Amino acid sequence: MDGKLFDSELKVMGVLWREGEATAKRISQVLAEEVGWNVNTTYTLIKRCIKKGAIERLEPSFRCRALVSREEVQRWETDELVGKLFDGSADKLFASLLDRKKLSAEQLRRLWEIVGDGE
Repeated sequence: MDGKLFDSELKVMGVLWREGEATAKRISQVLAEEVGWNVNTTYTLIKRCIKKGAIERLEPSFRCRALVSREEVQRWETDELVGKLFDGSADKLFASLLDRKKLSAEQLRRLWEIVGDGE
């Protein structure tokens, strides 16, 4: 994929990640309901995502399919966040998250599982 996906483009991707393959018309209907966008706005964003290699256009009917998964984008975004705001240190990010919120016992258990899986 070429380039970062911006928030507006992530909304388009979100529809595809939820629904799978969808027509541009369907994507525009969903985003009209969810965020109030008009058809032209949505089609422009779909075309940007195609140009970046995040979406594949299929015919007939201008069907769209995501070429990158939500997990891939989450990894890229997390790596960028860690690099930009936490000096490349994931443990600083983790400490910041823990410092801001009181976690439940269940959340702490899940975090320990994740940390344990990384060893």
